[in-house]
Amino acid sequence: MAMEMVAKISESLDVAHHAQLAEFLTALGDDALILGHRLSEWCGHAPQLEEDIALANIALDEIGRANVLLMYAGQLEGLNRDQDDLAFHRDTVSFRNLLLVEQPNIDFGYTLARQFLYDVYALKLFECMGGSPNPFISGVARKAAKEITYHVRHSRSWVLRLGDGTSESHDRIQAAFDELWTYTDEMFETSESIHALIEAGIIPDGFLRLRVDWNVFVTDTLTEATLVVPDQDQFMRKGGRSGQHSEHLGHILDEMQFLARSHPDASW
Repeated sequence: MAMEMVAKISESLDVAHHAQLAEFLTALGDDALILGHRLSEWCGHAPQLEEDIALANIALDEIGRANVLLMYAGQLEGLNRDQDDLAFHRDTVSFRNLLLVEQPNIDFGYTLARQFLYDVYALKLFECMGGSPNPFISGVARKAAKEITYHVRHSRSWVLRLGDGTSESHDRIQAAFDELWTYTDEMFETSESIHALIEAGIIPDGFLRLRVDWNVFVTDTLTEATLVVPDQDQFMRKGGRSGQHSEHLGHILDEMQFLARSHPDASW
């Protein structure tokens, strides 16, 4: 039923924008897929039972969203690939996720700092995308925004708790934000495809103002947590959106794709 709905909506979309929208949705799907896998690594290892369950649930939300976004991207690109093909049968250079989401789980504070930076971005992004005239995009975006509202509440509460906690928790999460900040500029890059989709009205022009809203929310939270906002003008690491990744993504894909690549003809 979902595939039939996607096909009908795709038919109503200008063919000229199929490849551009497929590229955009693939990037968002890859973000959610890789972050979901990263969070799943905490299952059975979190410092509290409640956090073990919370991070596993957030991981499931991310992977569920990846499933829908990659399904639509595969339909649009017209190469007869579904979401499983895109998740399990692409090489590192074909992934378009942010460098931020593939960074390893160094410690619990590092994970929550990474999660908070991404959560605020994702919330502002999907709130904006909820205004798309494309019914599939707007529907997925509104559902995602509801889920991510809780993700933000969770990660923000831990930033406040660790930042304004002990001297060790403060220093650790400050160090995490200092390091991870170098990956945040990439979230707001706008490619030619994105500008074309905005001009066509498929993506709301509010997309171009995401950085301002994100910066206000993050700055207010870090200040409340007695943390120092990292230097905005420091060197920024980029490349994920064009397939240039850190060594960490290769290790993730080795683990995530092993079974599917070992049995490519299996029926799941």
